[in-house]
Amino acid sequence: MNSASWSASVATTGALHIPGLIKAQAVTALRDALAPFPLDRPGLRLGHTPLLSRLLAGDGAVGGLARHLLGEAAKPVRALLFDKSAQTNWQVPWHQDRVIIVAERHDVPGFGPWSVKGGVQHVTPPVDILAGMVTIRLHLDDVGADNAPLLIAPGSHQMGVVSEANIPAVVAAAGHEVCVAQAGDAWAYASLIVHASEPARALGRRRVLHVDYAATDLPLPLKWPDIFAAC
Repeated sequence: MNSASWSASVATTGALHIPGLIKAQAVTALRDALAPFPLDRPGLRLGHTPLLSRLLAGDGAVGGLARHLLGEAAKPVRALLFDKSAQTNWQVPWHQDRVIIVAERHDVPGFGPWSVKGGVQHVTPPVDILAGMVTIRLHLDDVGADNAPLLIAPGSHQMGVVSEANIPAVVAAAGHEVCVAQAGDAWAYASLIVHASEPARALGRRRVLHVDYAATDLPLPLKWPDIFAAC
């Protein structure tokens, strides 16, 4: 795994599969560390654990991967846990992730609209901010074709912000790739890529740690959140 591989991937599909990013023992430890968090809704913003902080930091498995992809300045700016099961089995339609979280609201040209979710400030930034980000999904369970794998529209990250009305046409033109994985694997993708997820057809769990990374600071007075203190 190196930056050249990522550069080639960004120039084509916009996503890269990294088999065996963490070992089975580390998968079990991470499952145990995240078990206390309530999983009653999609996309749970994670609370702090020492193991999670070590994993996401620059010398951790996920943080180290982010540095390979974005450079030494890469830092985590959002961490979520997705857990699909028979009790929580949702569908995510084709879309782009176009919102970031920030430490505090400050009205800066080009940033908006604003919203508050779970007491946290969210904002739509200029497209160049999104284009410089990468998302890493670390799989804590095997994800086959019947267990709600991520679906991506290859190359769609190169189109900038796609209006919701045009997303079906983009997917029809690009086709889609099914991002299957084994527990311990990671998928890294350009954060602007058009993607989706269907409800799981299998009955097993599908736990995924989703982490957004950025390598540039926001224009002051806006700041990224301190994810190690507040994730």
